[in-house]
Amino acid sequence: MLVNMCEMLNKAKNEKYAVPQFNINNLEWTRFILEKCEELNSPVILGVSEGAMKYMGGFKTIKDMVNDLVDYLNISVSVALHLDHGSSFEVCKNAIDAGFTSVMIDASKYSLDKNIEITKQVVEYAKSKNVSVEAEIGRVGGSEDGNNNGIVYAHVTESVEFSKATGIDFLAPALGSVHGLYKGEPKLNFKRMEEISKITNLPLVLHGGSGIYDEQIKKAISSGICKINFNTELQIAWSNALREKLKTNSSYDPRKVIKMGEEALKECVRIKCELLGSVNHC
Repeated sequence: MLVNMCEMLNKAKNEKYAVPQFNINNLEWTRFILEKCEELNSPVILGVSEGAMKYMGGFKTIKDMVNDLVDYLNISVSVALHLDHGSSFEVCKNAIDAGFTSVMIDASKYSLDKNIEITKQVVEYAKSKNVSVEAEIGRVGGSEDGNNNGIVYAHVTESVEFSKATGIDFLAPALGSVHGLYKGEPKLNFKRMEEISKITNLPLVLHGGSGIYDEQIKKAISSGICKINFNTELQIAWSNALREKLKTNSSYDPRKVIKMGEEALKECVRIKCELLGSVNHC
């Protein structure tokens, strides 16, 4: 059974660890992630971007696939199915209506007032369906689904105003992380992160976890981060393993080809779960 993120992230906040979000791109990746998290007894959030949604055939296809895999694999750990960076109320509503248990509305490109207006609309609808809501303030940098953004740091006062006005469950304040690969060293504002955490009293979310140094991840968790998103590192681990094995393996069976990256992807999942401290927290 899929759950929303409220219980798992509030538990993480109280016990000082973070829950990983691993973005999924196909059936095989979903299966690999679920199997490894079950082995580790770690809660997990399966993130789905709008681009991945279109690639995999729509929100309902994804929800049915995840539900059936959870049942078929006898998954007992907590699993949330989460829309990552929903661009509008309509997109979030479609995900909720299809059975997603959590959504992120990302109206951070608008003014604060407009961001609040759109986010409140999503929260009102989501709460009527027992779905949790994450939202962003400031702007996470880098590239995702073809959209390139510069970093706009979240402010403490605006984060407080935004959180109180919208009623969101989790806040993703942009504090120096980026999507995709980092150019140079990640520069996270931990002081502001800690201030926002203490004043809003919400579980905070860190986007762009791939490429952030381990010691920075640990510091972020101690500063109030309860959920960290990973995608790029899994893609790199899987694709590098696949390229290496194809040098000596001439298989043309797509099932065998995709499976060539399984071990590397699962190892990446293990490393991240252990780093975040989510192992044995189900």
